Amino acid sequence: MIRKYVYGKPFSTEAVVADVSAGEGSPAYGRVETEKGFCFTYTMEETDIVYGLGEANRGLNKRGYCYISDCTDDPNHTEDKRSLYGAHNFIVVSGKETFGLFFDYPSAMTFDIGYTRMDTLQVSCESADLNLYVIEGDSPYDIVKQFRKIIGRSYIPPKYAFGFGQSRWGYKTKEDFRKVASGYRENKIPLDMVYMDIDYMQDFKDFTLNEKNFPDFPEFVQEMKSQNIRLIPIIDAGVKIEDGYDIYEEGVANRYFCQREDGSDFVAAVWPGDTHFPDVLNNEARTWFGDKYRILTDQGIEGFWNDMNEPAIFYSPEGIAELKEMLKSFLESENYNDGVNAGELATADIPKSEAGANGTDDADEGTGSGSDDGAAAVSLWPLMGKIGALANSKEDYRNFYHVVNGERVRHDKVHNLFGYYMTRAAGEAFERIDPKKRFLMFSRSSYIGMHRYGGIWMGDNKSWWSHILLNLKMLPSLNMCGFLYTGADLGGFGADTTRDLLLRWLALGVFTPLMRNHAAAGTREQECYQFEDMEDFRHVIGVRYRLIPYLYSEYMKAALNDDLYFKPLAFVYPEDSMAVQVEDQMMLGNEAMIAPVYTQNARGRYVYLPEEMKFVKFLPDGTISEEILSIGHHYVEIALNEVPLFIRSGKCIPLAQAAQCVDALNTEHLTMIGYEGTEYTLYDDDGFGKDYEKKDNYRTIKY
Repeated sequence: MIRKYVYGKPFSTEAVVADVSAGEGSPAYGRVETEKGFCFTYTMEETDIVYGLGEANRGLNKRGYCYISDCTDDPNHTEDKRSLYGAHNFIVVSGKETFGLFFDYPSAMTFDIGYTRMDTLQVSCESADLNLYVIEGDSPYDIVKQFRKIIGRSYIPPKYAFGFGQSRWGYKTKEDFRKVASGYRENKIPLDMVYMDIDYMQDFKDFTLNEKNFPDFPEFVQEMKSQNIRLIPIIDAGVKIEDGYDIYEEGVANRYFCQREDGSDFVAAVWPGDTHFPDVLNNEARTWFGDKYRILTDQGIEGFWNDMNEPAIFYSPEGIAELKEMLKSFLESENYNDGVNAGELATADIPKSEAGANGTDDADEGTGSGSDDGAAAVSLWPLMGKIGALANSKEDYRNFYHVVNGERVRHDKVHNLFGYYMTRAAGEAFERIDPKKRFLMFSRSSYIGMHRYGGIWMGDNKSWWSHILLNLKMLPSLNMCGFLYTGADLGGFGADTTRDLLLRWLALGVFTPLMRNHAAAGTREQECYQFEDMEDFRHVIGVRYRLIPYLYSEYMKAALNDDLYFKPLAFVYPEDSMAVQVEDQMMLGNEAMIAPVYTQNARGRYVYLPEEMKFVKFLPDGTISEEILSIGHHYVEIALNEVPLFIRSGKCIPLAQAAQCVDALNTEHLTMIGYEGTEYTLYDDDGFGKDYEKKDNYRTIKY
């Protein structure tokens, strides 16, 4: 049962698409206060578990920390971070009382889940203008499925999007892409996609191509397709300010960009330098921006990834002006005097820099220089703090507006919707461009509702072992919020990966719908063919292709039935007190469990089995070992070049022969692994169309 409680005048996010009955009085759980903003308070029992929050830090059980839904461009995903790229305000309390809560509120919202007081759940936000959905059910799993039904069907990608993809920030020319394609094809490592980061554009301008490097882009797209490789370009949120750039000029002429309070177009610096943001919350502007994807689809492109759409801001003219004033004041103070003309320095131009994208990690190095005077060092702190705050400034987010149904809405009031509506712009445009065809689309920033238009990747992670575990724990939480097509940058985006880290991460990525190796410029090259004994990479990625019939089938069943692709063990074994505590193993589909190795130098790991299961290992010689393990704890050995999987008692799954691309997979002749005498219902379609309900898409295979 679901009830909707309305407070104040909520902004319509369109996250919920079903009609929900209005609740009477106050919610049956907790206490709501609206005198000073909004605050929901609930006293938890000691054993209560809190699930949800989608793309959030730390554990599967969210108890014990404070999380803030505030879409944030932050590449350092350490344990102390409270905000990441997404805002997914859905939680389930499981315990003496079991219920779900969705706080449909598009601005910053704080989830204090036993942080201030260990027994207290407190959800608060600045304005008491929101919709609160309270969901009751038989179990957390039941509550999640009810929630999934009211927010609408999850995005369904084309089947090729379940293949392996290679990406790197720094591929610039045709030869760079050809080198990647040949590196995989010549070494017979399967590959379906190569991603195009920002360097393919002309001066970082959206929907353009570098004139020198891609003079005949449609022919190049077809060249790659002839090898069964699709190019997937990035689209950023900021539109470069440049006379003669038609998208900029059209946006200005039609008032399609976000505006300052005085009606002028808001300016923020991102990769191209000064940019404007398309007002994707405005219906007309969203249609206009979405239709620009046609520029690339007309040249043969079939998929995209949206980035920098929190939206990320390196700095604004207002922020630079304030910094100059602070600098001038410091240079004129009695704590600093070296003969510099303070007025001239403070009015000088500050050059554009890409450093703002990643914060100011190196700022502290200079705080003690220039004077031995303690007062001078102290007075520098506000200045250094201002430099650090230039990027993604809360003040900048308060300085621009959207026009929604004729009303001006300040951006910070709806900040969490930008990535959602940018991706919605593309999703709606694809329906106009080719309504019968599926396009690949995923985004960095998101809000619940965006799951209907695209998936997400988990952002700019690092080549850290801890991020394999963070990747794993996010998967079911994101599924609960509707995001089924998801995955992390395998091997890590920032920092230098290692061969063993990449292999272990790939062994998890084998099972995630989005399987992509992606790295930052300046890091170690981490394409799979860059390492010794590359046959190990050929084998691990080959296992992915062998499993695609099963993975695709389970994905489609989850999407079409508003179900989960990944589930916590507790959702399947709710009466097993040990299973309820497990956070580093996940149920996959209805037949399997995954338990990846995520520890450096480990030769295996401990697992807990809530029931008898068949322990399967895909071995590097192409064979498969199968061993039945009883209920309980086991230590299982897993070599670097092996892929482990557990199949539930009485279940079986289909396997194909490995292929170099998804299009080459033979799904008519499959073999089975698991328990003999069982059967599996396979979902399989053409992978491109949208006739999902055809009975011919299902067939039963007996083992």
